[in-house]
Amino acid sequence: MSNASRLPAGAAIRPMDAADIGPVAELARRIWQATYPGIITQGQIDYMLAQRYNATVLAEELGRDDVAWDVLWRDGARIGFASTLFSPEGDEAKLDKLYLDPAHQRGGLGGALIAHVVERAAARGCQTLVLAVNKHNAPAIGAYRKHGFAVRESVTKDIGNGFVMDDFIMVRNLSSTTPR
Repeated sequence: MSNASRLPAGAAIRPMDAADIGPVAELARRIWQATYPGIITQGQIDYMLAQRYNATVLAEELGRDDVAWDVLWRDGARIGFASTLFSPEGDEAKLDKLYLDPAHQRGGLGGALIAHVVERAAARGCQTLVLAVNKHNAPAIGAYRKHGFAVRESVTKDIGNGFVMDDFIMVRNLSSTTPR
């Protein structure tokens, strides 16, 4: 089933372009401020947003062949996005970022965005899709489990400035399942 058929009227997933850089960075800030307080400190939120969503980083990633960015739109507004990294070997993809405005969660839109990423990764010959999710982000862990991901390992990664990412690495096998 194509992910487009999973989307409600007025919703679309489109490749990110240069015009989306500023709005996606702002959307990330709004989503992170709604999601991560109580999970990580405000200092770490600010640090990670500055690292991952500055205009230079986003523009550089848009120019890479091994990165795909998508923006989820609903009724003319950007409400979510995903970033996928493809391994040089071509057998694995990493769902590096997937965020949806909290006001639009629990309506199937996140699942449609995951299905879009799964379809792209499978079409590129990837056998697995991996992601990292904060161990204390129970709603995200539950959503990923619902969409076929399982915890592979637990990791703690130093990201600098005295901060760590305390994550589960989750994986979904693409070779034995069909996209949802």
